[in-house]
Amino acid sequence: MVSITALWLPILLSAVIVFIASSIIHMALPIHKSDYRKLPAEDKVLDVLRATGVTPGRVYVFPFCTQKEMKSPEVVEKFKRGPVGLITVRPSGAPALGKFLAQWFLYCLLVSIFTAYLTGRTRVPGTQYLEVFRVAGATAFLGYSLALIQNAIWKGETWGVTLKHIIDGLIYGLLTAGTFGWLWPK
Repeated sequence: MVSITALWLPILLSAVIVFIASSIIHMALPIHKSDYRKLPAEDKVLDVLRATGVTPGRVYVFPFCTQKEMKSPEVVEKFKRGPVGLITVRPSGAPALGKFLAQWFLYCLLVSIFTAYLTGRTRVPGTQYLEVFRVAGATAFLGYSLALIQNAIWKGETWGVTLKHIIDGLIYGLLTAGTFGWLWPK
């Protein structure tokens, strides 16, 4: 067993490596350029949303109905006519990119901490690189990828976009695994 404090370097370094890799994947490579699209008649839609008083931090479902109302002819017709979707409303103002990046880095640290915990509880000092790589990689992959499948199931994100994010998570998991394998205590 390896204590989590003995793994501070792979925790920190793997988070930094994943942060840099994600920046390259999302800013320099064209992989995610088509994931999000502009609303048709965006100005009109925004004017309507502003006028209705939507509030930040909410997810709005449309058409909205309770489970009880779901099979009523009126609601069924609304779903047939469409559109059907979800809108997440953020606070007004320019995106706080610094805040988002700080939260992403903290998330990378959190995944690395859980990776260190699980790998440290299942592997001893001197464990071969590949054994550390397997446990750390599987743990980090779980942290970066599997929950994203819910977006395709429940939120209507296309499976193509979800798959791209899962592949990103696989890359992050492999980078984390390599870092832990490389810096594993002898």
